[in-house]
Amino acid sequence: MKALISIWIWITGMCYFVVCLFFILACTYIFPERIYDRWMKKMMRFLFVLTFTKVDAEGLQQVRPDTTYLFMANHVSLFDLFLLGGYIPGIVRGVEAHNHHKWPLYGWVSRRLGNIPIERESVQNSLSSFRRTLQLMNNGRSMIILPEGHRTLDGQLKPFKKLPFMLAKQAGTGIIPIGLSGLYTLKRKGNWMIRPTNIKISFGPEVTPEQISSLSPGELRDYVQVEIGKLIDRP
Repeated sequence: MKALISIWIWITGMCYFVVCLFFILACTYIFPERIYDRWMKKMMRFLFVLTFTKVDAEGLQQVRPDTTYLFMANHVSLFDLFLLGGYIPGIVRGVEAHNHHKWPLYGWVSRRLGNIPIERESVQNSLSSFRRTLQLMNNGRSMIILPEGHRTLDGQLKPFKKLPFMLAKQAGTGIIPIGLSGLYTLKRKGNWMIRPTNIKISFGPEVTPEQISSLSPGELRDYVQVEIGKLIDRP
């Protein structure tokens, strides 16, 4: 029965996802960003309805929608994108693996939306991606970075990369730590099964620009990792 439920979710979810991609792509050519972004958030949230998954959002009062932030979260599942995009207030874009931009249709949409590709295996290309990210943030765009770099294989928080925190020190904006819970049960890397469950996105207190400037990149990395760890529900 669990396998049949997973197959049903994959079929309905993929059909829904493709329709959404075509719709969003068309909207990027017709409507202002502030208009279609609201629709896109609702679409991302509805995806969890299709997976029979209940989402709880906590700490939304920590985020001022009219303020530029660098959002950082743990990286658990392919559903991270939809949970973060659907529940973070305001317009926000992300840094994602460069190979995603090569995918048919999705890559086109992602580029149109302004997401930044990063080639994690190349330090030079990573620096170039972060420079582009910094430019967007200087222009008032909030961004999402998942500092683990890769999805967890065991449900545990992995060591964070230092480079995102070098960017954070240059950006001059606050960091909002986010903890994602339950996604490892919903869909884990290397396993095709989707298991309906309850998941949660928790927003922590802002790490202020003053705090960021007082810490070295390594100290900031360690501090944010602890803050994100506090927001994750342990199984």
